[in-house]
Amino acid sequence: MPVLASHRKPRTKVRTTTPAVGLTTAALASVTLLSTQSATAAPAEPKPAIEEVRKKVDALYRQAGTATQEYNRAKAASASQQTKVDSLLSDVAKRAEKINEARRALGSYAAAQYRNGGIAPAATFFLAENPQGYFDQSRLMDRATERQQKAVDEVRTQQASAARKRAEAVKSLETLTETQATLASSKKDVQSKLTEARGLLSRLTAEEKARLAELERRQEAEAKEKAAKLAARQAAEAKERAEAEEKAREEAAKESGGGSGTGSGSGTGTGTDPGSGYGTGTDSGYATKAEKVLAFARAQIGKPYVWGASGPSSYDCSGLTQAAWREAGVTLPRTTWDQVEVGTRVATSDLVPGDLVFFYDDISHVGIYKGDGMMIHAPKPGANVREESIYSMPIYGSVRPA
Repeated sequence: MPVLASHRKPRTKVRTTTPAVGLTTAALASVTLLSTQSATAAPAEPKPAIEEVRKKVDALYRQAGTATQEYNRAKAASASQQTKVDSLLSDVAKRAEKINEARRALGSYAAAQYRNGGIAPAATFFLAENPQGYFDQSRLMDRATERQQKAVDEVRTQQASAARKRAEAVKSLETLTETQATLASSKKDVQSKLTEARGLLSRLTAEEKARLAELERRQEAEAKEKAAKLAARQAAEAKERAEAEEKAREEAAKESGGGSGTGSGSGTGTGTDPGSGYGTGTDSGYATKAEKVLAFARAQIGKPYVWGASGPSSYDCSGLTQAAWREAGVTLPRTTWDQVEVGTRVATSDLVPGDLVFFYDDISHVGIYKGDGMMIHAPKPGANVREESIYSMPIYGSVRPA
């Protein structure tokens, strides 16, 4: 037994790590729990304030309006280019027919020459039964040769002309293709902006939609207040002008009656009346046109805004102004950017019914001034043609078209 005992290995004391493992596991569990709680407790991305949503939606509608004008410009250019291409292709077809006619004439000369056999002139002279007949025939042949040369020249001329027209038609077709590509791109851009705006609005809760409506009502009230101030100021200025004109007429009448024998009195009267009459005549002519414009515009109230539309069942902003002024016999371009270049620029304080008022720095919107600080316009997608204060949007400038 002692021998067996002597072969035993002494037991080594092993340091246990169980408590440490338990502590580490607990610590990890705590960290994981805290992380999970932190992740769960992390606040979600805050929803934008209703004011921010409104600004974003307004910006998208404005961008869609700009893209709509790009679409209108491309559409007008495409239509014009298509007309030009059709005309060129028709011209090319006509010239091709002329070439065929010239070729047929040339072919008849060639056939006649082939039938004559190409005999030498000397041999023809000696073989002729009547020498005089030969000379007559020779003169005819000379004239025939001249006509043949003219036919050849005509073929060459028509071919060169047709080649030029074909090249012009090809170039016009390339331009048309580019314009149509711009048209498609603008259409896609409009649809993209409108889809994004509708998406923002659709995610609003009922309470948020009510707050948004309240913001819009408040903005509308402020715009109407500014319009009322403009109307009051214009009325006061008109009254002052009328009083001044009345006073000038009374003074002129007194001078004319009291000093009719003097040259100065006669000169004063002559100088005043034609000047006043000229201004009144111009205002009267414009007012007559403006009445037709506004009558048409009022009849469109309630019809929907549709981008790219110019009537009769729907309109975009420049489509409405174009159609309204057409009723007065005035042709306006299709886009706001071109309409703003027509006629005479006027200050906001000098607006009269019928004038066009343009909005935003990029001139992407337009309305028809109706007086008292108000306008008729096709506002934006989802809205109808309506009357509204000109101060509902930032004013760029105004134009008197005729």
